[in-house]
Amino acid sequence: MELKEKVLAVIDEVRPALENDGGGIEFVDLAEDNTVVLVNLTGACNGCPMSTMTIKGYVESTMIEAIPEIKEVRLA
Repeated sequence: MELKEKVLAVIDEVRPALENDGGGIEFVDLAEDNTVVLVNLTGACNGCPMSTMTIKGYVESTMIEAIPEIKEVRLA
């Protein structure tokens, strides 16, 4: 499985939790030698004051645990 497919699989894994709160997540791109995942938050997550915690505390930690070569998840 190529890196992008792994990233998309993790995004699919975290998406239901975001949808439960009325939000969503979209993959945008891989950056910085494929070590950074760029995403957009949608729905209630877009512009939410807790969005940084959602990205860093949930999405990024899940992503790094599943794909150790990923170093960061950022909003695009």
